[in-house]
Amino acid sequence: MEFSRRSALSAIPAAALWAMSASARAGAAPPPGSAPSAAGVAEPPADGAGTLMRNTAAIFGGTAESNARPEVAPKIAALRATAYARLAAMDAAGPGELFAGLPLGTSDTALNTTYQYLYETALATCLPGTDDSDLRNSPAVRRRVVDALAELLDTYFGDQAKGYYGNWFHWEIGIPGHVSRTLVLLRDDIAERRPDLPAAYTASMDAYLRNGKGGDVDLDSRFHTGANLADITTNRMLQGAVLGDGARIAKAVADHLTVFATIDPYDLRHGVTDGFYADGSFVQHASVAYTGSYGKGLLTRIVQTLKMLDGTGYVPADDLAGAVHTWVTDGFAPLVFEGWMMEIVKGRAVSRPATGYADATAVVEAVVDLSAHMTGDDAAALAGYVTHVHETSGAGLDPVSFVSPVSIAHYADILNSATPAKDLGPAASHTAFNAMDRTVHRRPGYAFALARSSDRISTYEYMNGENLMPWFQGTGAHYLYLSGVDQRQAYGLDHFTAVPPHRLAGVTAPVEHRRTVPELYGTLWYDNPERGFTSSSEAQNTYVYFPRGTGAFSGGARLGAYGVAGHVLTDDAAHAAQQAGELPDGFVAYRSAGATTSWFMFDDEIVVLTAGVTGHSGRAVTTTVDTRIADPSSTVTLSGALHDGTPWQRTGTAPPAWLRYADAGQGTAVGYVFLTGPAPTVALDTVTRSRRLVRVSNPDTTVTKQVFTLSYDRTAADLPASMAHLIVPNASEAQLASYRRDAPAVRANTVRLQAVAHAGLGILAANTFSSGTHHVSGLSVDGPASVLLRRSPDGTCAISVSDPTTTRRTVSVTLHGRPLRTRSADAGVRVRHVPGGTRLDVTTDRAYGRSFTAVLADRS
Repeated sequence: MEFSRRSALSAIPAAALWAMSASARAGAAPPPGSAPSAAGVAEPPADGAGTLMRNTAAIFGGTAESNARPEVAPKIAALRATAYARLAAMDAAGPGELFAGLPLGTSDTALNTTYQYLYETALATCLPGTDDSDLRNSPAVRRRVVDALAELLDTYFGDQAKGYYGNWFHWEIGIPGHVSRTLVLLRDDIAERRPDLPAAYTASMDAYLRNGKGGDVDLDSRFHTGANLADITTNRMLQGAVLGDGARIAKAVADHLTVFATIDPYDLRHGVTDGFYADGSFVQHASVAYTGSYGKGLLTRIVQTLKMLDGTGYVPADDLAGAVHTWVTDGFAPLVFEGWMMEIVKGRAVSRPATGYADATAVVEAVVDLSAHMTGDDAAALAGYVTHVHETSGAGLDPVSFVSPVSIAHYADILNSATPAKDLGPAASHTAFNAMDRTVHRRPGYAFALARSSDRISTYEYMNGENLMPWFQGTGAHYLYLSGVDQRQAYGLDHFTAVPPHRLAGVTAPVEHRRTVPELYGTLWYDNPERGFTSSSEAQNTYVYFPRGTGAFSGGARLGAYGVAGHVLTDDAAHAAQQAGELPDGFVAYRSAGATTSWFMFDDEIVVLTAGVTGHSGRAVTTTVDTRIADPSSTVTLSGALHDGTPWQRTGTAPPAWLRYADAGQGTAVGYVFLTGPAPTVALDTVTRSRRLVRVSNPDTTVTKQVFTLSYDRTAADLPASMAHLIVPNASEAQLASYRRDAPAVRANTVRLQAVAHAGLGILAANTFSSGTHHVSGLSVDGPASVLLRRSPDGTCAISVSDPTTTRRTVSVTLHGRPLRTRSADAGVRVRHVPGGTRLDVTTDRAYGRSFTAVLADRS
C-alpha cells in the first residue's frame, strides 16, 4: 500500500490538528499551546451550516434515491413502525408522562428515553422518497413533537436547579444528542411554531455541560475524552448549525479533531489517555480496554461526523478518513472474528443482551461509510472486508440495524460488486495490543483472545449495575473462538451468566464467596461523600468501577505470526489501598490469588505455563484450563488417554495425558495436553441461572447450559503449585495422541523464567520476570523481558524482544555460539559480537511494550 495522508494523520498531535479546521480562519481561539495555520484550508462556504444540516438529515432519514431502493425498504418500514409505536405510547400517557411507562421528574433514564422517542417520531416524518401520508411531512405529528419539546424544556429540562440527577451522561450527552438531531430535522416547523426553542435549548444544554468550562468543552476534563468528546462535539456542531453560529461549529470541529490524535503515553495532551494508540489499542475511562464498546461508538460517531461535515468546508473529511482507516485495519479488524466482536474489549458491556454480532454490524456500517471517502486500493480493501464479514458471520449481518438508509444502499452496492471478499489481515496473525494488555492470536479455524491487566490497565469494569461479577475478567481470562459456529452459543451474555466468575477460562482465582457492589452497599456504588466516593468520582473510578492492577509485567513479544505473552497476577488497586489504610472502614476489597503465567502461541496449539500459584491467607485456589458452554440438548463427549496410552475414564484416579471436548451440536472440539502439574479436575454440569445475575437491568430470563470446566484445584496445603498444558483448537484424538512424543518442550517454568521450545517450528520463546541474567537453551536474557527466537534451516535466525513492564530503558539478549551478522534490524536494536556469541542491545525506552526485531545470519 502506498504512503498516504492516513499514515501521517495517525501521528499528528492534537494541537496541530487544529490547523486542519477552517475555524483557524474563522477567528475562533486555538487550543492552548497550538500554533494554528490556515495554509491550504478553504473558507467554509456561506451555507456551511445549511449543508451540515442537510447532510445530517440525509444520514438519519436517507435520500429520495436511497429510500427508493428495495434493500432499504425494511429499514423504512422499521422506522415507521417505531414512530407509530411512539405515537401510541404518547396517546396512552398518564399524569406526569409524555409517553406511557416513562414517568418524568425523578428518573433521568426516563427523561432521556422520552427525548429519544420524540426524535424517533420526528425522524419518521423526514423520510424522503416515501409516501406514508400519516407521517411523511405530517404537520400534526411534527406539531406534537415541537409542543412536546417545549413542554419538556419548560417543565423538566430548562431549570438546572431541578435537573442533573442520576447519570451525568444523560444530561451532557444523551439528551443533547436527541434534542440536537430533532432540532435539525424539524428546523422549519420549529421556526414557525416556536422559534425560541433552539436558542433556549442550547442555553440549557450549555448550562448542563458542568464537566466543561463556561458552558463549553474543556479538553482538560476527564469527562471530555475519546468517545464522550466525539459525542459532545458532534452535538455542539448541530446546535451551531441550527443557530447559524459558525463560530460554535468551528470550535466544536476543532475540539472534535483532537480525538484523531494517536495517544502517546509519554507525551499526553491534556493528560488524556483515552483514544487509539500506535499498536491499535483503544482505551476509555483512562484505563479500560474498550474497542468493542466505547471504541465502536467512537468509530460510528466519527464516521457520521465526517459525512455531516462533507462539503461544509469546516474540515477536509477525506484526509481525516485516512486516519480512521488505520483504526479499522489495526484496531478493529483483528478483534472481529467471523462477524463477532471479541469479549476482551467490551468492558461492562459483556453483561448486556446485545451480541458480538450486533457490535460487529455497527463496525461494518462505519466501514461501509468510510469506504466512500477512500479511493483505489484503500476503498477496495474496505469493500472486500465488508463482504468478508458478511460471508463469514455466524449469524449474518442485519442491515436493518444500520443507522442510515444511505449506508444500507451502499452496503448493497458493495455486496453486488465484483470486489472479492478479503479480511483486512492474514488468516494467520498475532496482534499484541500491549497498550491495553490484550492479545489476539488467529489461525484458519480459530482465534485465541487473551485479557490481562497491570498498573496501566484495569483488571475489570463494573458500573451502574452492569457486569456485577467482573473480578477475574482481566487476570488472564481467554476466549477460544472456533470457526463455523454461532458464537452466541459459546460466548456473550449467556457465557457470563452460566459460568461462575472464578471459573472463567485461564483464570487463577481464590476459592471464596464474593458479593457484588449492590449486595455490599445496597446501591450501585460505594456511597461515602465524606471520603470522596460519589457516583462518578475519581475515587469511585479508581477503587470500585475499574481498578487497575498493581503489577507492571503484562505484555509480550511478537515475531511475525507467532507470539508470547506473560502476566504476573497481583492485587488490584482497591485491595492495595485498603491494606495501606487509605480507604474507609466500610469499604470492601478482595485479595487476588498469586500466579505467574505465560502463553506461547504457535500454529496448532497454545502452550500455557503457570508457576507460583498461591491463594494467600491460607485460601484454596483454582486455575482453570478452559471452560465451555453447550446447549442442554447437545451431545457433549469427553474422551482422553492416560500416559500409558490406555483410555481415560472419568471415574478413574489416574491423571490423563490428554483430553478432548467435543460438542456435536456446534460441531466443535478442543483438546488439552497435560505436560506437568497436578491431575486436573473435569466437570460437566447443567446449570440454570437468570441473566439478571450479571446485570441489574437485564430481563429476568433464565439460561440453561451445559458447562464444561477443566481446572487444577488446589487446597492451601498443596500450594504453591506449577503446571503446564497445551490447548489444541479443533483437535482430533489422533492429533492429541501424537503429542506424547511431539509436544513443545518446557525449558523452564518458575516465577523467574518460563520458556518453551517448539522443535517443529524452530522457535524458542521465553519470559523473564525478574532482574538479572537468565539462561535458557543457548540464550541469555537480561530480565525482565520477553523474547522470541526462530532459527531457520538455512542458518538465519529472527529474534523479537520486548519489555512487558514498559519501564526499562534497554534490554540485552545474547545468542551463544558462532558470531552472527546482521541482515536487518529495527531502529533501536544494536548488534555486536561478544566472546562466545552475539549480543543485541535493544533500546526499549518509551516503546510501551512494542516488540523490536532483528534478522541474523552466519558470517560465512
